[in-house]
Amino acid sequence: MKYIAWMALALAGTSSLAMAKTPDPAVADAAVRAAATVKAMNPDEKTVLTHGIMAMPLFPGMQMPADAILGAGYVAGVPRLNVPALKETDASLGVAWVGGMRHDGATPLPSGLAQAATWNPEVIRQAGAMIGSEARAKGFNVLLAGGANLMRDPRNGRTFEYLSEDPWLTGTLVGAAIAGIQSNHIISTIKHFALNDQETGRNFVDSRITEPAARESDLLAFEIGIERGQPGSVMCGYNLVNGHHDCDSDWLLNTVLKHDWRYQGFVMSDWGAVPTLSTATNGLDQQSGAQLDPQVFFAKPLADAAAHDAATAVRLDDMNKRILTAIYAASIDKNPPTPGGTIDFAADGAVALEAAKQGIVLLRNQGGILPLTTGARNIAVIGSYADTGVISGGGSSQVDAPSGPAVRVSRGGEGPLADFMQQHYHSSSPIKAIKALAPGADIHFRDGNYITDAVTAARKADVAIVFATAWRTEGEDVPDLSLPHGQDELIAAVAAANPHTIVVLETGGPVAMPWLDKTAAVIEAWYSGGRGGEAIASVLFGQTNPSGRLPVTFPASLDQLPRPKLDGLGEIEDANAHAAPAGVQLAANYDIEGSDVGYRWFARTGAAPLFPFGFGLSYTSFTTNGLALHGLDASFTVRNTGKLAGADVAQLYLVSRGGAPKQRLVGYARVALAPGASQKVQLTIDPRLLADWHNGGWDIPGGDYGFALGNDAQHLGPKVTVAMAARHWTD
Repeated sequence: MKYIAWMALALAGTSSLAMAKTPDPAVADAAVRAAATVKAMNPDEKTVLTHGIMAMPLFPGMQMPADAILGAGYVAGVPRLNVPALKETDASLGVAWVGGMRHDGATPLPSGLAQAATWNPEVIRQAGAMIGSEARAKGFNVLLAGGANLMRDPRNGRTFEYLSEDPWLTGTLVGAAIAGIQSNHIISTIKHFALNDQETGRNFVDSRITEPAARESDLLAFEIGIERGQPGSVMCGYNLVNGHHDCDSDWLLNTVLKHDWRYQGFVMSDWGAVPTLSTATNGLDQQSGAQLDPQVFFAKPLADAAAHDAATAVRLDDMNKRILTAIYAASIDKNPPTPGGTIDFAADGAVALEAAKQGIVLLRNQGGILPLTTGARNIAVIGSYADTGVISGGGSSQVDAPSGPAVRVSRGGEGPLADFMQQHYHSSSPIKAIKALAPGADIHFRDGNYITDAVTAARKADVAIVFATAWRTEGEDVPDLSLPHGQDELIAAVAAANPHTIVVLETGGPVAMPWLDKTAAVIEAWYSGGRGGEAIASVLFGQTNPSGRLPVTFPASLDQLPRPKLDGLGEIEDANAHAAPAGVQLAANYDIEGSDVGYRWFARTGAAPLFPFGFGLSYTSFTTNGLALHGLDASFTVRNTGKLAGADVAQLYLVSRGGAPKQRLVGYARVALAPGASQKVQLTIDPRLLADWHNGGWDIPGGDYGFALGNDAQHLGPKVTVAMAARHWTD
C-alpha cells in the first residue's frame, strides 16, 4: 500500500503525519496563486526572487537597498506584481544581535539543547511564537530558524543550536518551534539540510553515509519536522553528502525533499554555500548572501541559461513558484510586518524564563542537598561571571537584550567579524537572583581565577556553588570535552575543601566531569538565555522542581564515540575555508554508527555513558507502569509518589525486534502532577520508528516487537512484547 492509505488504517486519523503527505489546503491555494503570478512575470522579473544579499554593510562599495533592514539577508520583491521583498534574520534562539548594528535587541531564548531538555513541544511552540512576533515587530518576514541536525559528535561547535541526537524528539520539537514562528505570518526555515554535523572544514567535509542509515536518522528528523511545522523554506548546508555539496545534491533536494516528501516550499542556500550554477538544476531555488559566493549565479547567468534552454526555463518557473508559494502561504503580502512594532519584553522574558526553568537538568543530588533552604547562611559563589550574567553561544545565532551584552570577552582578531567571535553574557545575574531568594544569607563571590582564593572562600562557607562555563560557537569545534581555563581543577579543589559543593554547568553540549564523585550536586543549566540567572536560582532554592531531561548522551570518554578523533581536527586551521589544504581529504564516515546515533550507539556497543539520553532527577519521585500496546497505540500510567508537585518525562522505547536487541525512542510525554496524583498517558507510535528503509521505502519486518518504559535510555522497565505484521510502504 501507499503511505497515506496504510497510515489511515494504522492510525485512524490520530497522526499529524498524514497532513504533510496530503498538502495543507492553505499551501495548495498558495501554490495556485503562485503559478498565476509566475505566468504574469516578465523574463527580467524571474531572477529577482532567486537571489539575495547579506544585508550588512561589510562589503566594499555595497549599497543597502532603501527598504532593507540590517540583518542576515534581503531578497528584492516585484512591486508590479505586489510581491514583497524578503527580509531575513537569524535565528532559532531569537532575533540576532548582528553585532549591535541595528542599535536594538531582542529576547534571548535558552539554547536549542536547553529548549529540547524540556521535552515539551508546547513550551517550544510558545518560544517560537515569541521570537516570530519579535522578528515581525522589527520588520522581518523570514526567520532563519529550525535547527534540526542530529548530534553525531558532541564536539560540534553548533551543538548548542540544535535539539537532540534522536530523530523523533528533534522532529517533534522543531516542528513545534516552526509552527509557533509561522503563526506570525512570517516564513521559517528548517536547517541545515542535511548531515551538517561538524564545523571543522564545514565547507568541504564529506559526510559519508548509506541511504538507509540517513533515512532512518538525520533525514527522518527533518521529515518529521517538515510534516509538523510546514516550514516555508528549507536551508541547505555547507557540507557535502556522499561527494555532493548539500546545496548541489540532486538526491537530497530533488529526490528526497521534493519528490519523496512532496515538499512545496523553496530551498534557500546557506550564506556562501553555492558552488556553481548547476545547483539550480539540482534543486536549489534561491541563492542567499550571494556576495559570499564565487559569483551571483542566480541572476544574469541563470537568466541567460533560461533564455537558451527550455528545461532551465521550466526550472526557473518552478523556483519562482516555490518561493511565491511560501510567501502566499504565510500571507506575507497581505499581512506585511512593519518596523518599529511594539515588543512586550516583560511578557517575552517570561516565555524565555519558563523555557529555561523547564530545561535545567538535575544530574546529581547527594543527600538531598538541593533544594537549598534558609539553613545555608554562608554561601560562596565561585566562577564565571556569576555576579553579572549567564553565558550564551556565539555565531550567527547570537542574541542580546536591548541593553546589549552584560559582559563581552574578546577573543582577539581584527576586522568586522571580530565582534561576532566575542563571548557574550546576558545580563541575568545568578548572584542577584540567589540573593533575592536567600535575603538573610551571607553571600560571597570569587571569580575563580585563583584556585587558592576560591578554596579559602569555600572552606568558610556552608555551601559552595561553582559556576562553570564552556563556550561554543559557529565556525569552530572543541577539541575535547574538558572545561576550559582550568575549571576542572577549580571544581576538584573546591569540592575537596567543602563537601557541600554544587556545580552549575553552563555548557553548549556534553562535558567530561572528572570531579563528579567529589561533588554534592550538579545541574546542567546549558546556555539559559536572557532570564537564565533567575531560572538557575529558582531551581537551586526549590521554587522550581527540576524536570529537564538530557536530549543528548554525555559520554564517559571520547573513546566511547564512533569517531574518537574528530575528523579534520588539528589539520584544518580555518573552519570557514572553502577548500581543504593541499593533501587533505576530509570525510566523516557516518556509516560507523549509521542510524544508531547517540544512545543507540551506546546500546549497540554496551558502553556505559557518564549520563544517558533522557536522564534527569527531580525533587520528588515518580512511577510509570501499566504499559499496554494495541497495534501502534500505547498506554501507561504516571504517578507522583513523592511529597512535592513536579513533572516527569515518560519515555517509551523499542527495545527488541524479532528477538534481537534494537533500541529506539518511539514516544514521550511530559506529565505535571501534584503529590499523589496520577495520569494515564496514551501515545501513538509513528511506524517509521519501527521500520527500516529498504527498496525505496519503509519495511516493518513481521515478528515480535518489544517495548519498555524508561526513566532514560539506560534504565528501562519490564518489556512488553506485541506481534506486528510485515508491511512495506513508500513516502
